[in-house]
Amino acid sequence: MSNSGKKPTFSIILAVHDQAAAISEHLPTLLTQQYENYEVIVVDESSTDETTDVLKQLKTTHNHLYTTFLPKYQFQNNKQRLAFTIGVKAAKKEWIIFADIDNVPSSEQWLEELSGFATEPNILLLGYINRKSGEIRLKTYEDLDGARRTITKTERSKSHGHNATWLRYQRGWYDFLVVSTDKAHETLRLFENKNSIKL
Repeated sequence: MSNSGKKPTFSIILAVHDQAAAISEHLPTLLTQQYENYEVIVVDESSTDETTDVLKQLKTTHNHLYTTFLPKYQFQNNKQRLAFTIGVKAAKKEWIIFADIDNVPSSEQWLEELSGFATEPNILLLGYINRKSGEIRLKTYEDLDGARRTITKTERSKSHGHNATWLRYQRGWYDFLVVSTDKAHETLRLFENKNSIKL
């Protein structure tokens, strides 16, 4: 957690697979946040398109972009959760943001907005993006129990065919998740339920 009077630091983690076009379009906004202390970690899930090349090019101009690679396995369940776990291990900041490259905020003030909420007693935030205005809404949680109920209900709805993509906004579903780093692994375990999406 951040100290009083000190702004929180953030690690933004994205898991991508064959999303070179989305990375080119959306990642620059995350890399040019008007915020002093943050990093962006992209975990490539064995992409076969130009993802690696796009990331390599962006790294030449953004020294706070870090990339890592999830090897391709013949049998691999929950690969997105595994990719996020790798990202958490690489993270060096106080707060972790799990985000979707296809659905990131368009504002370069995003982290500044979040900074006022990423503080004690909160340990987890669920973020919603208004599709028309781009406005960010947050639900804050002081413990994982309340968040567990929301996440389980949302992921169970998606696994029953409403929406197969994690973090997709629809009827109040969250677009990104912010959690204190010391609770990140415990939060990822909320997605291990058989009714939850395979991360």
